[in-house]
Amino acid sequence: MELQEEPTAGAWGEWNPTEDSARPPRGKHRVAKQRGGLARSSTVLGVGVIAAVGAGGIATAQDRPQVAISMPSLPDFGMGGGDDGQRHAEAAGPAAGGGASAGSTGIIAQQAAQHTDAGATLVGRILQQAESQETAAEARIRAQAEREAQEAAAAEAKAKRETAQKEVEDARLAAEKAAKEAQEAADAKAEQERIAKLSGSYSLPTSAYTLTSHYGDAGSMWSSGHHTGLDFAAPTGTPAKAVAAGKITSAGWSGAYGYRIVLELEDGTEIWYCHLSSMSVTSGSVGAGDTIGRVGATGNVTGPHLHLEVRKGGSTVDPLAWLESKGLNV
Repeated sequence: MELQEEPTAGAWGEWNPTEDSARPPRGKHRVAKQRGGLARSSTVLGVGVIAAVGAGGIATAQDRPQVAISMPSLPDFGMGGGDDGQRHAEAAGPAAGGGASAGSTGIIAQQAAQHTDAGATLVGRILQQAESQETAAEARIRAQAEREAQEAAAAEAKAKRETAQKEVEDARLAAEKAAKEAQEAADAKAEQERIAKLSGSYSLPTSAYTLTSHYGDAGSMWSSGHHTGLDFAAPTGTPAKAVAAGKITSAGWSGAYGYRIVLELEDGTEIWYCHLSSMSVTSGSVGAGDTIGRVGATGNVTGPHLHLEVRKGGSTVDPLAWLESKGLNV
């Protein structure tokens, strides 16, 4: 080992490590102690410089010249180094080579293994995350498909319900229409049967007639301002007949009505026969079609006719409608 010259006071100032501050290094590069002098080993010098810099000398070393420091060659840990690393390995001998090989095999391999494990873990996490994302995407697609299927099924069910409801409503309307038509037919048939039955119980008030004035006609010829009966114009002496079974309650002269007969039916309806030329029955009961008088021109008239009035509860009603309701074809 080559010793360097003793440093002199220079840019760094005088530096004289003592025995206490410069302890001999352990290992094979041990330097002999120098009494009252400076160790000329480059290792000691390097340690001293490093200690001085570590003690704060670096703060004042910016403007001073640098001191050459020789550093021991380090083994090549597989990080490069070229020929220098090879020469160092050869100089250090088998022990150094063995140490470097062991260090490279232990530390670098361990670090490489750690890096490999970390990389594998990262790759696994990335793959796991990608798989999770793919699974989530597939779940969303399935959920969307299920929603669309549910919506389609709901729409189809709604359409079927609406169709069924329409069919039910159409059937209901058809049934109501059929029932209404059947009821109308039944009512018409019942009315026909009633009229047919009544036709044998009712009779026209006269024959060989012509209808001249109808109920409700207006004019000054009538004291009320309108006609209150139905006029059957016929030759004088034409028979006047009872329209239904009843009893004669009044017969005689009645002013503008001339000779008048009042026939009261079983239901209380009154039939007035007016302007008669003669009265055949003046009291008692009569049957439908019985002759109770003769057509004439007495009272306030312009010619021979039968003035027929129908009264219910003291009020007049249309004689034509009443006769037709009894099944008579006037």
